[in-house]
Amino acid sequence: MSKFQSLVEIVASLRDPERGCPWDFKQTRESLVPNFIEELYEVVEAIEDKDYTALREELGDLMLHIVFQAQIASEEGNFDIEDVMSAICDKLVRRHPHVFGDVQVEDAESVKMNWERIKKKEKKERKSVLDGIPRSLPALIQAQRIQEKAASVGFDWPELKQVMAKIEEEYEELHEALAAEDRAAIEEELGDYIFSIVNLARKLGIDAEAALKATTRKFYRRFRHVEAQYSEDEIHEASLEELDFHWESAKTH
Repeated sequence: MSKFQSLVEIVASLRDPERGCPWDFKQTRESLVPNFIEELYEVVEAIEDKDYTALREELGDLMLHIVFQAQIASEEGNFDIEDVMSAICDKLVRRHPHVFGDVQVEDAESVKMNWERIKKKEKKERKSVLDGIPRSLPALIQAQRIQEKAASVGFDWPELKQVMAKIEEEYEELHEALAAEDRAAIEEELGDYIFSIVNLARKLGIDAEAALKATTRKFYRRFRHVEAQYSEDEIHEASLEELDFHWESAKTH
């Protein structure tokens, strides 16, 4: 018996209403969502930290949730884990005709564009190439994915200087809104400015979400260095000049 099949059977046993676990049996698709999301982010964190021991464990936890969701669906007569596995195998073969068929592609970008064309044919209920991007995605990821989708049909600036010009334009519009002290306009223009910076990240092949998280972690490390220079209450009495001095010092540590 494969380890994967063992996991499927363990989850089924846990869900048994008579001999299983009361907590597991009580769970629903909806009740598991918060933990599902948490496990996904723990996988991401392990990848970012290059902690492969943790990654092995967290991938297992994430797989548990996938099997758990499939088990609930099976109990309701909707589908089971075999259907899930069959569907993804079929999809991968269909969307890689350059591997499993006779389609010729030039590079990774061509593969991506071909993938989107095939996907659009399959998802006939979708009216837009932008459909299918989860609304619950973090805003930076959602923005970058929408931009990628639009670019897949040619809606994209060919040159980086055009992207930079748009950032400068949005920056000026934000300044105008600030000068006018128009709160609604400030919020809108700030959003436009951030969106244009995400577009720059996309054009440079940089994950905007990952870049911001890295900067946030850097800020955290440096601010912890600043805090370490004071006792628990002293930092509240320090001047901005003093704090900034220790901040600059943190950059060399």
